[in-house]
Amino acid sequence: MRFTSASALSMSALFAASVAASPSRLLAPRATTTLTPITVTGNAFYQGSERFYIRGVDYQPGGGTGVESDPIANSTACTRDIPYFTKLGINTIRVYAVDNSKNHDDCMNALADAGIYLVLDTDTTKYSLNREEPKESYNSVYLQSVFATIDAFASYSNTLAFLSGNEVINNVTNTNCAPYVKAVTRDMKQYIGSRGYRAIPVGYSAADVAENQEIMANYMNCGTDDQRSDFYAINDYSWCDPSSFTTSGWDTLVANYTGYGIPLFMSEFGCITNTRTFEEVAALYNASMASVFSGGLVYEYSEEGNGYGLVTIDGDSVSTNSDFNYLSSAYAKATNPSGDGGATSTSAATTCPTESSNWDVANDNLPAIPAEAEIYMSTGAGTGPGLDGDGSQEAGTVDNESTGTASAGSGTATETASASSTSKKSAGAKVSAVDRKAFVVVGTVMLSVFGGMVVL
Repeated sequence: MRFTSASALSMSALFAASVAASPSRLLAPRATTTLTPITVTGNAFYQGSERFYIRGVDYQPGGGTGVESDPIANSTACTRDIPYFTKLGINTIRVYAVDNSKNHDDCMNALADAGIYLVLDTDTTKYSLNREEPKESYNSVYLQSVFATIDAFASYSNTLAFLSGNEVINNVTNTNCAPYVKAVTRDMKQYIGSRGYRAIPVGYSAADVAENQEIMANYMNCGTDDQRSDFYAINDYSWCDPSSFTTSGWDTLVANYTGYGIPLFMSEFGCITNTRTFEEVAALYNASMASVFSGGLVYEYSEEGNGYGLVTIDGDSVSTNSDFNYLSSAYAKATNPSGDGGATSTSAATTCPTESSNWDVANDNLPAIPAEAEIYMSTGAGTGPGLDGDGSQEAGTVDNESTGTASAGSGTATETASASSTSKKSAGAKVSAVDRKAFVVVGTVMLSVFGGMVVL
């Protein structure tokens, strides 16, 4: 429930993103964590040979202030919050935005010591797709930032997954963004493989929009392997306590996604219409859902002025509330199903959806990666622009945007990624970019944005 606005807030000077590449240089060494990396087989995640279920919270302290910050570049904040993660009994946090120019060793290693993995959004408010202008905002300046974020986190064994976007499509009128979301996912997978990193899963987090959430799921899982997402995540607020598996409609949700060929989890859940006792946790980790879903993340850890927080943070002080206690109890009581939980070992592609009143995508074509961004596959992305860069949404030019349609299989990695590789290769030039987009927090059950890319 974090948003960047992509309404027509024009900014001043734009940098032409066709900055000439400078000689590549090595990134600063980063320590590697020691948790067993999470892998994908069929429609489930695995930790070694054991089925892995995400039990977590969404984590972005300060997200409600309107000033974007990186919570896991702050070792003091990690030291403060990790004991509360442990009390909740979680194994995963989701972070919506990070500063890709900073080192994250301290926090990532502290999380690993606590047995906690990271699901990371690679966008920021400045570097993201603009749903009002998806073609123009899909450019090499944007992808350089995305790839730099991958570089910053690929060496950590507790980096569980990368999210290529969050609620880019948030109603029935902007499904035309789908090819660009899918292209970014393809590009990220190719970059991970081409740079020799382990096969870190890449997927998308979809909004709670009944008209197209399942259509988008099929779209992200259709086509050639290089075009298909590694997993799909949904933000769902349909279970509002007191409720049940059938009253909430979760039985229908499971029925609709039964047979889906890649892992599926809830990247946000936790309705606040009534008192939250988190009755849905027992259902989520029950055998009735485990064959389809691989757990989920409760929205959200800290109170950001929207009523969803489990704790209130005041400097170095953390105060828990009743939601925290209910969730801690619910996670403690919910045991995972035995064995593989009914997961399937094969990954079947879906049929690409056809154009309709709810789906404004005419065919299966994807935009080709911008030529300037394709260079990063061999040179590396170089230094990330961080949170203070000039932005990418309005940085598109004829030189750095996509100029054609990609052929199927074009996103295949030029080097096969190793399942355990944590090596880094030389990095390319830093590319300047532009555009400032405001972001706001909207504390509603049904998420909506007045145009833009959800990232925080």
